[in-house]
Amino acid sequence: MDFTGFGRMLIVVAALLLIAGLIMIGLGKLGLGRLPGDLVYRRDGTTIYFPITTSILISIILSLILTLIVWLLSRGK
Repeated sequence: MDFTGFGRMLIVVAALLLIAGLIMIGLGKLGLGRLPGDLVYRRDGTTIYFPITTSILISIILSLILTLIVWLLSRGK
């Protein structure tokens, strides 16, 4: 059994998780996650967090980035 391909896949997944973690730390320091519209419910030692505004903002940013990437790739054809 050849584990080379599987090992490479694990390294890529770990690198992507590391990058995502670093991005999340950086965005947290910028205040993302504490925007107006992000709901926090606290009662009896339980906290439930609904990041509605943050989710919408991230969705818009990712949509713009992916649209730009697709546009740039389709221009080359």
